[in-house]
Amino acid sequence: MILTRIMTEIGFETYEAENGQEALECLKKVGVVDVALVDWNMPVMNGLDFIKAIRADNRFNDTRILMVTSESDFGNVTEALAAGADEYAMKPFDRSMIIDKLQLVGLGA
Repeated sequence: MILTRIMTEIGFETYEAENGQEALECLKKVGVVDVALVDWNMPVMNGLDFIKAIRADNRFNDTRILMVTSESDFGNVTEALAAGADEYAMKPFDRSMIIDKLQLVGLGA
């Protein structure tokens, strides 16, 4: 909910999903989005598997992926980036951190 509020406040239209599988289904309905903010720890399909799935679909080549999670192990960061995440933000985060990360991936906010 915090991310939805931040993203809405800075001008993004948002869609929410409980897990990676639901997020993939949502993308099939709405189409290409500018950015996906993903948590590593989600039920049904975790964030890493979601990243791999979206990166396997060429329609989403231009979608930026920001992993936003409490997983702070350097190996997890490396694995997420190798799978196709564009940036990685560790919780706790605030509005300015999210804006900074979005700017780093070319989405000025």
